[in-house]
Amino acid sequence: MSDPKPHRLPVRVYPVRVYYEDTDAGGIVYHANYLKYAERARTELLRDAGFDHTSLMADHGAGFAVRRCTLEFIKPAVLDDALVIETDVASLRGASVEMRQCIRRGDQTIAQVDIHVALIDRHGRPMRLPPALAAAMRGLSAPAEA
Repeated sequence: MSDPKPHRLPVRVYPVRVYYEDTDAGGIVYHANYLKYAERARTELLRDAGFDHTSLMADHGAGFAVRRCTLEFIKPAVLDDALVIETDVASLRGASVEMRQCIRRGDQTIAQVDIHVALIDRHGRPMRLPPALAAAMRGLSAPAEA
């Protein structure tokens, strides 16, 4: 008998258009902008869970900090491209969340971001996800596959 597949949170999709300001002199998206696109997509995932960064800090004295981030460039994005950032929550732990984000142009993956964020208090110390946030993120989850 095989082990059941791990419980997974669903992929969320965030659309982005490449503007002139996003590109370098060659018309290619500047590398740091991929991280900005991914950040926006993660922020919207948090909103989908019923939270935002401002209320998280005001209500819980906490915010997310990037612990580790890997960005793989596969193909360049260029001016006027319509992109989507697909965010898949790979794991949810007591004080942290690991995510995989694929930046796509049509059906083509052009970049991939693997990121581990930790919730920290105002003093920079790790803290557990508030129960309501953990429950909301679990509520985004798709049914586990057998």
